[in-house]
Amino acid sequence: MLTLPVFDWVRPTTVEQVRRELAEHPGECLLLAGGTDAVPNLKHRLHEPKRVVSWAGVAELREAFQDDAGLHLGALVSLTALTRLPQLERDYAALQHAASLVASPQIRNMGTLGGNLCLDTRCTYYNQTYFWREALGFCLKKDGVLCHVVPQGRRCVAAHSSDVAPMLIAYGAEVEIAGPTGRRRVTCENFFVGDGIHNNVLKSDELVTRVTLPAATRGQRGAYRKLRPRAAIDFPMLSIAVAARGDAARIESLRVVVSALGAKPRLLGGLESLVAGQPANEGTFAAVAAAALKQCRPLTNVPYDDDWRHAMVPVLVTRALRDAFDGGAA
Repeated sequence: MLTLPVFDWVRPTTVEQVRRELAEHPGECLLLAGGTDAVPNLKHRLHEPKRVVSWAGVAELREAFQDDAGLHLGALVSLTALTRLPQLERDYAALQHAASLVASPQIRNMGTLGGNLCLDTRCTYYNQTYFWREALGFCLKKDGVLCHVVPQGRRCVAAHSSDVAPMLIAYGAEVEIAGPTGRRRVTCENFFVGDGIHNNVLKSDELVTRVTLPAATRGQRGAYRKLRPRAAIDFPMLSIAVAARGDAARIESLRVVVSALGAKPRLLGGLESLVAGQPANEGTFAAVAAAALKQCRPLTNVPYDDDWRHAMVPVLVTRALRDAFDGGAA
């Protein structure tokens, strides 16, 4: 039987109260939103906080509204709510589709935008019971000094597993962070760092409060593709997010994000020279797919064949591009 560790439980109702808890108990808190990933990790002793701060009762973070600056989504908006939000369906349908592919209906009912954005990285050698990890020898991410994937590596290479994050990066979203000195914004791309132990810029006394999709990104074509063993429940072993402007005759701009291979999503570089002014046809798609294959290399950080995951990169990129341009603005 997997039991929860002993911890203090608090349930603040405002952002300021959450910030105060984090400031008064530095390094001792675990933020809990929907808990769909955090609770199993607690049972596996992957997290061992002295204090669990449930911020599910912060009502202001469940709001979603649109103004001249863009579409603002509170961090506690549920994944199910995202799949039903009219503004997303109209202007950012690919993000809505990505949210709909997270796990199962029950988990989407509990899971939140902020929780999925800040999802802990995953690895074959990390997401195991304490007994299993102790028998093998603890890893760099938790309790050990050695990475079992890259034995000489100095950084953890556990895989990023969020479904909403790649699409948010493709759409140029911004993340609002609240901390002791107020609130700041970073692009979703810069929110992540390439270290699987803690793969985002959040400090121990900060929390994500809002995600904004800028008004300038409305009306783009978009698509999201996810590779996983089953059509539900499973985390991605590869995901592709696409956002583009243009039509079948001429591509104006293109952003492609590849994720679930390393500790952070990867925004492909050098695409401008490949696609600017080019038609949205199979030849252009093949050139982008080849660039993706060259720029991305999976590691054995999840229990699936890394060569196969690598071979599927150009396949899913091509399919996502077809979705984006055949399906129209999304």
